[in-house]
Amino acid sequence: MVDAKPQQFWRNSPADAILLAITLTQFVGTIALAALTPDGLWPRLGSAALVTAMMTYSIIVVTHLFVHQPWFTDGRLNALLSLVSSANIAQSVQGYYLTHVRNHHRYNNDRKRDGTTADITSTYRHGRDDGHAPLWRYLVGGLASSALEWVATWAMLRRGCAVGPQEATLQGLASRNPTRRAAELRQIRYDRLAYVAFTVLLAVLSWQWTLLCYLPSVALAFTLVNIQNYYRHFGAEPESRYANSVSHYGRLYNLLTFNDGYHQEHHLRPATHWSRLPVVAEQYQEQFEQAGRVVSPVPALVGFLDTGRVGDRPSAKPSVG
Repeated sequence: MVDAKPQQFWRNSPADAILLAITLTQFVGTIALAALTPDGLWPRLGSAALVTAMMTYSIIVVTHLFVHQPWFTDGRLNALLSLVSSANIAQSVQGYYLTHVRNHHRYNNDRKRDGTTADITSTYRHGRDDGHAPLWRYLVGGLASSALEWVATWAMLRRGCAVGPQEATLQGLASRNPTRRAAELRQIRYDRLAYVAFTVLLAVLSWQWTLLCYLPSVALAFTLVNIQNYYRHFGAEPESRYANSVSHYGRLYNLLTFNDGYHQEHHLRPATHWSRLPVVAEQYQEQFEQAGRVVSPVPALVGFLDTGRVGDRPSAKPSVG
């Protein structure tokens, strides 16, 4: 038997095993809910709430960390986990990587130029003049885009869910290296097939549960994720690399979300492992204060409670430790 050291298996840290356990628990748990949720209003509401919470957490925290720092040294394991995670979040993880890492983190929620933004998820994209779009418009637009993508994926089943030439955004974000480009587009195809197959499995177990619990939960989870993204950038300064997003330093929140609140630090050093983000906060504290970046007293998911954010650019020293 080969005695493999942890660093030969885990690309960054054995602590990522916790994230792997959460991913597998969500996958198995969703199947169990489809098979075991009894009929009745309250059991179904409880089941839908649990699916919504798991999917929202996975997109915001677990899968987000995975697309930035894949957990395994073996690319085949990362590709396999991409399939499982795609089933968990009802979208391609490889597609998430392209639109989030290669687009969002390049343009950092930019303002409009020539009538639009380079960041396809920018809060300024559908705003008037030079301001953020209203939250309701951002949410409606985001949900409509996700719904169209979901429907289009099912429509592409006849050609195996391959990325078509009409999918300009994904085609434009894929690598220019022919070998790597082919691998990325192929992974998107497999991811799509994985979450389509997962949805079919859930429907076979209970089409009523899938229709009444699962699909509404997917829509609600996507909406909550868009709220999170909106308030992660609302009131920030896209032009400043030290103030282009919003951080929250609540100890409990960051403990439960693997330092997700350190969002300004994450934008500044997106390739940094989650365990090192408090160190980034300490290293750049002076630059952050000089830039007047936004620090929110509440997590981004409930950012609407931070009523003093507009026009006020507070700076606060994070609680690191």
